[in-house]
Amino acid sequence: MRLHHVQVSMPRGEEDEARRFYGEALGLQEVQKPPDLAGRGGCWFRALDGELVTAEIHLGVEDPFRPANKAHPGLVCDSLDQLEQVARRIARGGYELSWAERDTFEGYLRFHARDGFGNRIEVMTPVR
Repeated sequence: MRLHHVQVSMPRGEEDEARRFYGEALGLQEVQKPPDLAGRGGCWFRALDGELVTAEIHLGVEDPFRPANKAHPGLVCDSLDQLEQVARRIARGGYELSWAERDTFEGYLRFHARDGFGNRIEVMTPVR
């Protein structure tokens, strides 16, 4: 068994904001939703290593919307340099970002951010 995707909630009609955070700031690639699901709103993003999908996040519309304060996807970067690059893009985008728990997960360095809707996102890299 393996994880296919994580779904994160978003408000209706805010796909451009989702693209700004998940596409531009996080650096994930947007993929088209299947035609049967496209009418529901939202958008999907994935990380690729060549042809291999390494992470996929589906943003789905939730009415009424409430951001996830604690629940979150945890994304793993290949290096400290990549982790810091992602953090800089997030900060440049004006999003909330915190290194307060940088060293609190044994074996990893990490930060937490909030997307444009207030959902929590964790980004980490193994300590080598």
